Amino acid sequence: MRSVSASSCHKGELLAELLMRDEDYRAFAQFLERACGIVLGDNKQYLVASRLTPVLQAEGIPDLGDLVRALERRPTADLKGRVIEAMTTNETQWFRDAYPFEVLRKHLLPEMEKQGARRLRIWSAACSSGQEAYSISMTIEEYRAAGGRLDAEIVGTDISPAMIEQARAARYTANVASRGLASERQQRFFDAVGENTWQVKAEIRRRVSFRVHNLLESYAGLGRFDLVYCRNVLIYFGWDSRRDIVERIAQATKPGGYLIVGASESLSRHSEAFELLRLGGGVVYRRG
Repeated sequence: MRSVSASSCHKGELLAELLMRDEDYRAFAQFLERACGIVLGDNKQYLVASRLTPVLQAEGIPDLGDLVRALERRPTADLKGRVIEAMTTNETQWFRDAYPFEVLRKHLLPEMEKQGARRLRIWSAACSSGQEAYSISMTIEEYRAAGGRLDAEIVGTDISPAMIEQARAARYTANVASRGLASERQQRFFDAVGENTWQVKAEIRRRVSFRVHNLLESYAGLGRFDLVYCRNVLIYFGWDSRRDIVERIAQATKPGGYLIVGASESLSRHSEAFELLRLGGGVVYRRG
């Protein structure tokens, strides 16, 4: 995405808002839900304008209505991808919320090893730029250093090709590399590769692979998993899409496997395939 100046971006936002008719906003909201499941509520015009102004300027498209018509008339993967990427929130950090990684190290890994597992398959859904998937790998590394034997294959997926490309590179600026990460872990799990750049160490990267995936599309190519992280994602989807996603995650989770969702998310009324477990002061779900 080409950069634009703050002044031109601000002018573009104002122009986009002035030219955003209600019917165009509704049409765009319908496109976005069909394309990636994100549901736009009422009065989100400013959000849409601020996110899409760089795309409109780069494509030479004057307003939202023309963008919707362009998406309908020539739904190229490039334009569709840029729009979805602009509207997708990529907020993340290392060991975000702490609990999902503490419960993995203290409860889930010991329990699965006790049951005879030796190598797990773990899915980090909507992984953004890779911090969650690599945090899982770091947790497993710490577990093994303390005497555990389990290892894992970790698959990170995201709808954004740009985020997946960054995740694969595993290179982060110094401020990103330190966000949510204790200095001891940064020194242990990263190599300095430039004046302001850190890369995740090879022994952490070796467990992790990444691919582009839309949660509304087929899961057939992903295989089955012992553990799924799908956190802070379901809240962006409508009711029907949430239920569909949870049901398909259930099909991709091995019997006895686990699902971890965001602290503000719940599976109640979405699926009967998982039972709620309270572990270590929090909640996880186990596949029946």
